[in-house]
Amino acid sequence: MPKQKTKSSAKKRFRVTGTGKIKRKHAFKSHILTKKSKKRKLALTHDTVVSKADTSNVKQMLRLK
Repeated sequence: MPKQKTKSSAKKRFRVTGTGKIKRKHAFKSHILTKKSKKRKLALTHDTVVSKADTSNVKQMLRLK
């Protein structure tokens, strides 16, 4: 039986923390930044945790499950 492969797109976008949570970056910070406030852009800079509803799908893409 062949090996299970992780999705290349997922391994570039997600990281697993030490406690097992999955980190991701925010969207909407690549262009058209002039109309966005400084506060909004700063908030988009920081990483966040994947929502509970999406965690199982992401773990399957990373072959953690």
